[in-house]
Amino acid sequence: MASQVVRNFMKQQGFAEEPAASCDMHFAGLYFQPRIVGPLVVIGILLSVLGLVSVSAVWFLVLSAVLWWNVTFPALNPFERFYNAAIARPRGKTILPPAPGPRRFAQAMAAAFMLVVGIALLEGWMVTAWIFEAGLVAAFSALLFGKFCLGAYIYHLLRGEVAFANSTLPWVRPSN
Repeated sequence: MASQVVRNFMKQQGFAEEPAASCDMHFAGLYFQPRIVGPLVVIGILLSVLGLVSVSAVWFLVLSAVLWWNVTFPALNPFERFYNAAIARPRGKTILPPAPGPRRFAQAMAAAFMLVVGIALLEGWMVTAWIFEAGLVAAFSALLFGKFCLGAYIYHLLRGEVAFANSTLPWVRPSN
């Protein structure tokens, strides 16, 4: 059964209410991409820490390009296409549709942060790179461990949907 936190996350991402079983399957699918990209961000940071700054810069620029691709062509998102073909269809799970606006906005924010990290590393602006890397780690940690998507939350705030955005916070329970 889908918890309120999962339902809040789904609403935050721009998806309509679903029955609990469908919501849980859909949620699992939506987590496929961050479960891959989050560790790739950590690898990029480790490459930089190990002194492979140029490799780390290229790593972040490639990750940024992939996420920009997902934002620009949501129906061609390679993570979602792989998930649908290799996991969802064979197991009878919910197929992931193209990402709605809040999810694409969150991906664009991550892509922008990764672009800044890549450029900062190439230019030798290490403090800037560290600040944006920390932002990425914080955002992915909130997403993967707290079921809270900062980018989608900001999307709703920028649209003036403050009450809605706040209602999707993981620690908020619906009022009866």
